[in-house]
Amino acid sequence: MNTSKFLQEQVGSLRPPPGGAHDEPPARMAGAIRRDALTMLHHAGSGHPGGSLSCADILAVLYFRVMRLRPAEPLWRERDRLVLSKGHACPALYAALALRGYFDRSEYREFRSLGGLLQGHPDVGTPGIDAPSGSLGMGLSQGLGMALGGRHQGLAFRTFVILGDGDMQEGNTWEALMAAGVKRVGSLTAILDANGLQGDGRVERQMSYEPIAAKVATFGWEVHEINGHEIDALLAALEQVPEEDAPPRFVVARTIKGKGVSFMEDRQYWHGSVAISTEELAQAHAGLEAGSAP
Repeated sequence: MNTSKFLQEQVGSLRPPPGGAHDEPPARMAGAIRRDALTMLHHAGSGHPGGSLSCADILAVLYFRVMRLRPAEPLWRERDRLVLSKGHACPALYAALALRGYFDRSEYREFRSLGGLLQGHPDVGTPGIDAPSGSLGMGLSQGLGMALGGRHQGLAFRTFVILGDGDMQEGNTWEALMAAGVKRVGSLTAILDANGLQGDGRVERQMSYEPIAAKVATFGWEVHEINGHEIDALLAALEQVPEEDAPPRFVVARTIKGKGVSFMEDRQYWHGSVAISTEELAQAHAGLEAGSAP
């Protein structure tokens, strides 16, 4: 199949309604995020599919149920913030933002293109992006700074930080864990996308951070350990708005790298940066469609 023709069929000229499809069930939107992320990666010829697919359910719950947002006002002061510390998974974040109404899905064609709106790592020049990311380990400190800034200004927004396995091997992350616990920053929630695979192999063989729940709890955080692909579990852990003078919340979301695409699931190769062929994209989309059927 012709690549450009396939991309046009997948993206076309579809435009989300004003404000995005925020009334859609998160499970359905997670499937849409996965399909759109793969379309972006296919067109660019490179990127990180595995980690994008593992965090799709988390992003769907945040953007279509939990976070207070105004896509028409990306810089609204009272908006909830999100920091994607594992920035290589940005295709999933871009898909969530487009489906929520921040920009048109036609922008997918320019993913990873010089001068395009959607760069290979998030940048604040893109509507809906609150923090840049690239080098692992910086996201939680950025999120903590935002949360403390909101407290200082008397603003009631929440700040969410999505961490990857590699973030937990960086000293900056642990400094932020200690500081947030001491300062009882209840508006801060960290979500660890614990898919167990990183660029050089399985986390347990590279540098295990377990038992992560017990370790983080000793820093004064409220810790939840859940299946990161169960929508109800994610909602239970993320929906409740905490008091400001309360422990920050840390959610260990156990996930599967490449979730939803059978030939990518728990496979080291699909960490990235890899190309997805037209045939592989069609197979992946077909599998995702079949998986979302009643």
